[in-house]
Amino acid sequence: MFTLIGVELFKIFRKWRTYIGFAAVTVLVLLIQTAIYFAKDTYVSSMTRGLDQAFMFTGNLLNGYLIAHLILGILVVHVPFLVTLVAGDLLAGEATAGTYRILLTRPVSRLKVLTAKYLAGVIYANLLVLWLAALSLGFGFILFGTGELIVMKSYIIVFAQNDIIWRFAIAYAFAGLSMTMVATLAFFFSSLVENSIGPIISTMAIIIVFVIITSIKISIFESISPWLFTSYMNAWSLPFDDPIEVDKAVKSAVILLAHIIGLFGITAFIFKRKDILS
Repeated sequence: MFTLIGVELFKIFRKWRTYIGFAAVTVLVLLIQTAIYFAKDTYVSSMTRGLDQAFMFTGNLLNGYLIAHLILGILVVHVPFLVTLVAGDLLAGEATAGTYRILLTRPVSRLKVLTAKYLAGVIYANLLVLWLAALSLGFGFILFGTGELIVMKSYIIVFAQNDIIWRFAIAYAFAGLSMTMVATLAFFFSSLVENSIGPIISTMAIIIVFVIITSIKISIFESISPWLFTSYMNAWSLPFDDPIEVDKAVKSAVILLAHIIGLFGITAFIFKRKDILS
């Protein structure tokens, strides 16, 4: 199995589209950090507007942790498209190239081939999240240093410097789980068609529709929202609550995993019975 996964990873990273995600994340992270660096005084003033009369802010308020938290909130919404570029091509690309028959003549079962392709796609999705984490925190520390993390919601939370890293670790883990869900959905659509454009468009269309449904406060939509995976893709923000709502975090993880397992099971069922013509 490890050999199969290695082969599939080699095939993924041999294609130029694979590097679009890493390039896009790199450019966006560096642009955001550079823009904030040169406008940091204005940014801090706008961030503390209305609070500076009631509170005294000391220390390095604008630090790498704050920037990484900001970037995670912005880019985790846009990374799904980058994931679908690769995940949507994993099976459909074989059909387009006419290599399905050659692929399945190897002395391994269809399920092993499918699983190897899927795990390679999941590894790619999580590598993209790790790259986002490394850039955000790494360059953030270089440009802005470290300090306490201030999280502003309907209330203000200040996390001590020694109480931050583990929260980011959990946040990026949830982001990775969300991107795994996106990769699984794109992989499912990839098993149905013979062109990778279809899975990419279908996956993004479903995400957009589901996000709209979860954001509109209408009774019928509110009854549907708990069953949609997009309702739990913002679970990355839960570690930055104090105290952390553990029940909500566990529920989010369980529901995302249930969607992932269910979709992969359906994909495996379809693929095992697929009539390979080319």
